[in-house]
Amino acid sequence: MKAITVIQGGESERVEFKTSFQIEVIESLVAFANTKGGTVFVGVTDKGNIQGVALGKETLQNWTNEIKIKTQPAIIPTIEVHHQKNKQFVQISVQEFPVKPVSCRGRYYKRIHNANHQLTANEITDMNLQSLQLSWDSYPAVNTTIKDIDFKKVKKFTNKVNAIGRFHLSGSTVSNLKKLKLINNKKVSNAALLLFSKEEVIYNIHLGRFKSPSLIVDDRMLRLPLFEAVEETMKYIVSQIKFAFEITGKTTQRIEIPEYPLEAIRELVLNAIIHRDYLSVADIQIKIFDNSITFFNPGKLHHSLTINDLKTDFYAAYARNKLIAEAFYLTGDIEKYGSGFARIRKSINEYPTMKIEYKETGNGFMTVISYSIQKTTVSQHKVTDKVTDKVTDKVTDKVTDKVTDKVTDNQQKILTAFEKNGSITTNELAQLIGISQRKIKENIAKLKELKMVERIGASKNGYWKITL
Repeated sequence: MKAITVIQGGESERVEFKTSFQIEVIESLVAFANTKGGTVFVGVTDKGNIQGVALGKETLQNWTNEIKIKTQPAIIPTIEVHHQKNKQFVQISVQEFPVKPVSCRGRYYKRIHNANHQLTANEITDMNLQSLQLSWDSYPAVNTTIKDIDFKKVKKFTNKVNAIGRFHLSGSTVSNLKKLKLINNKKVSNAALLLFSKEEVIYNIHLGRFKSPSLIVDDRMLRLPLFEAVEETMKYIVSQIKFAFEITGKTTQRIEIPEYPLEAIRELVLNAIIHRDYLSVADIQIKIFDNSITFFNPGKLHHSLTINDLKTDFYAAYARNKLIAEAFYLTGDIEKYGSGFARIRKSINEYPTMKIEYKETGNGFMTVISYSIQKTTVSQHKVTDKVTDKVTDKVTDKVTDKVTDKVTDNQQKILTAFEKNGSITTNELAQLIGISQRKIKENIAKLKELKMVERIGASKNGYWKITL
């Protein structure tokens, strides 16, 4: 490592500057040891200017001893002295430590970008399990015996595993659980309890339908074993989102077009349930808004995985809960090698105005899917206001070829909205479709002229009826 070149690059994930040797130097070395290794340059200002540092005969040895005494396990760094223009500065380097976490006077740090962050109790436990190549879900569940396991659920799981063919289970229920390390020495693991418990689990999935961040239309709390939790979560989401229907002309049957790609939604549900931090007391939270869904699961990205990694098609996959991930892999619900977010992006790309965002917030990970205009046709790749040849969405099988020649895209959307909610207002239609209220009224007038809709009742308490 050329010291001057590194200094010129500034502070980073692996480089820190200090004007003098003090406790903050040791904290930085600990943070580096707990991350990817790194170097502290002593005698250099925050801006990378070489200020120099005074060194006596025993200075470096004293620094080495102080670092060893104040770290646990003890760090033994590499120390080099550099000279430039009659000034000397010191380079103190450490490698990533094999058994983590390392502490400085009982406190634990990790390096994030160019700063040190003190670890929480959960992060300390998680880092220790990672370094030992263990996971929390492999530990024995407290106050739990084999009697707490529902063998019918295990049998259903076994049948699905054998049907998928990634692994074969042929023994008794207990022997199969032992083979998968879900039971060890007659002790039931946390994973086995979460997957096959007879009773409700203590971890919540909080689901809600929102009109605004503070206005809740509907909510539900799930405390189910994980396989059931996935299915019930999907049922709830599907019950709350909108569907459009397309009639292609090639068949009399309608094609359902969900508001969001269900493959992507399922991947995100699986990700939240499988990879959440079960040491956290926070809930998985899924919030469904008018044109977005947010997924929050406790626990930041695991190991060295970053937000930028998720935006690529190739990244190393790390499982926080190894046994749980293995179980869902064997049933074919997930792939083992980190391809989930690639599949999510591929599904979302089929929806023209839809986007996905990731962020770490608090002590958790959040994914947001949103769109500006709902997809209404299977082949829709561009969203325009041009006249189309199809009446799409939830307009019924009464639609005829004569009608499709006369109806514009915006009028189709109005018909769809009326089919779902005949009491929808012009203001709500304008926000939904993205045009002015004046344009909405003009389009409704045209639909009335074509005898496609009629108003039933008064303006305030009435509703729109489709008369196709």
